[in-house]
Amino acid sequence: MGKITCRIGIDLGGTKIEAIVIDRNGAELVRKRVATPQGDYRGTLQAIHELVEAVEQESGLFGSVGIGVPGAISPATGLIKNANSTILIGHPLDRDLEKLLQRPVRMTNDANCFALSEAVDGAAAGADSVFGVILGTGVGGGIVIDRKVVTGANAIAGEWGHNPLPWPKPSEIPGTECYCGKEGCIETFLSGSALQMSYYRQTEVTRLRSSVQISAQEIADRAQHGEHDANEVMERYEHRLARGLATVINLMDPKIIVLGGGLSNIDRLYPNVKNLWGEYVFSDEVRTELLKAKHGDSGGVRGAAWLWSDHEIWGDNGPSE
Repeated sequence: MGKITCRIGIDLGGTKIEAIVIDRNGAELVRKRVATPQGDYRGTLQAIHELVEAVEQESGLFGSVGIGVPGAISPATGLIKNANSTILIGHPLDRDLEKLLQRPVRMTNDANCFALSEAVDGAAAGADSVFGVILGTGVGGGIVIDRKVVTGANAIAGEWGHNPLPWPKPSEIPGTECYCGKEGCIETFLSGSALQMSYYRQTEVTRLRSSVQISAQEIADRAQHGEHDANEVMERYEHRLARGLATVINLMDPKIIVLGGGLSNIDRLYPNVKNLWGEYVFSDEVRTELLKAKHGDSGGVRGAAWLWSDHEIWGDNGPSE
């Protein structure tokens, strides 16, 4: 194995695989992406192998490799579990990649990578406790303490989206069925599709429903321009998000909560949720900050690169020449 001279991060998604090369200070040197082979585990391994070779060739460097995956490695079996890219489930993905890449590989859930990225040099840089939230197709979460990812005994730390929505109102019981098999999970209320469905139902009731489904961002824009139904839907969403995050604060009391994913671009969430969550947090004052991610969609791939610490890569003497 060659001398490590950079960090390589891989974001393994359902439709794309992205790689990034960063230096010790986090400066981006190379970025490439390829389509994820569909339904082909061996093809996915080979695509990652070729992508690592390509970015190393372009940069002229040899890197440590961290990988963010849409799932987790089971501590019981060492195999991938809980992955929405089902082709990965039941495989020793990290070990298979170590054989191909001829070096150690560090791997964790993509939400953990997002949280780590923001904790190292993002919106929460310098904070000793960070909770990262991805509000998008699903509702992911990751915990970082002192710049280290907390995975937990069952590799599910941060999975707040699969707890029931707290302090539910009568209209929220029992809730929509979640893909995990339960009803009323936080994810079923706070995902992007959940916000869209809430608006669909609201406008259907008032007979203003359009035949074209609009995006979460457009719902927020309509609310900003004075549409009553859109504003009511957004207020309902903000109250649910405040309740959900209040339970996170009650459990881990993070210094900063960072929002990522498509819904994080809705600016009104930040002041409104902070104004609401105090009612549910078990404290006389809430000092936790709620911030928008600095690195946006790049958070996952950057966080994967940061899975290896400076000391692990370079020891005490800095990068190898």
